Amino acid sequence: MNNGNCIAALFDLDGVIIDTESQYSFLWHQLGVEYLGMDDLEIRVKGQTLTYIYNTFFAGMEREQAEITIKLDCFEEQMTYNYIPGAQEFLDELRHNDLVKTAVVTSSNDKKMASVYRARPEIRTMFDRILTAEMFAASKPAPDCYLLGMELFGVTPDRAYVFEDSFNGLKAGMASGATVIGLATTNSHEAIVPLCHTSIDDFRGFTFDKMLAVKR
Repeated sequence: MNNGNCIAALFDLDGVIIDTESQYSFLWHQLGVEYLGMDDLEIRVKGQTLTYIYNTFFAGMEREQAEITIKLDCFEEQMTYNYIPGAQEFLDELRHNDLVKTAVVTSSNDKKMASVYRARPEIRTMFDRILTAEMFAASKPAPDCYLLGMELFGVTPDRAYVFEDSFNGLKAGMASGATVIGLATTNSHEAIVPLCHTSIDDFRGFTFDKMLAVKR
């Protein structure tokens, strides 16, 4: 059912809510060099699900996939999950606005999210919904994940706002028809400006009114 009064704010997780992208870049760079002889795998996999990464870069490499899964699980258990500056304050403002529904829309799977919840249990209650990789078939840059978020909240793209940092995530947001706000936490403003309606450094000083003022 369409909810004409509702506004959906849909957030990627890594590099948008929590500051983890540099840690993942370090790991995937190492894995790319070790297993594929590639020195830029970390750039190619940003914003992608693990299933997509395995199918695209490690197809037919079952033993290597199993080894990487173990390494990834151990790495995620020891990662730091610090918030992007201003994220908590902005989400708190949205949570107290009855017109706004919020969701995490992440390419992370449930196993990764378990590590996030152990470090930041409050994240479970910071959003109305948390959508993970298991809930959509096509990985970003396909818009499926964000279209699902809109569907769950009963909003049309003109009343949806997507917050993203990776190229694939930004492309997914734009393809969904939502208003896309890029965070220059992973890539520069210059690099992401063509893929979003506006860009911000982080959430410090960003408000609900400023979100609504973004021009499509």
